[in-house]
Amino acid sequence: MYLGEESHKRKHVRKSKLGVEHGYFRNVTFVKLRCDNCDAEFLRPRGSMDPVRLNNNFFHVCEHCDVKRFAQRKGVERKQVWNLTASSSQGIGRL
Repeated sequence: MYLGEESHKRKHVRKSKLGVEHGYFRNVTFVKLRCDNCDAEFLRPRGSMDPVRLNNNFFHVCEHCDVKRFAQRKGVERKQVWNLTASSSQGIGRL
């Protein structure tokens, strides 16, 4: 689940041609997400994610959970929607 964005200021040091070290800052934007498998909150750099996936229409899984097992389970849940009767009161939206 997409929760929002955070910006962090990072300090770096570079060495000039003359050997003098200079400090400079860069702003790095992180995306705050909640794992759809274990409900843990985690951060990912925004530059490493596809901008289309920055919403709640997609599932997000943290690095501690098994992504392939999660995907298989969601596939089975989506397949079971086809077995519902027309009079079922269960929604067919995001399961």
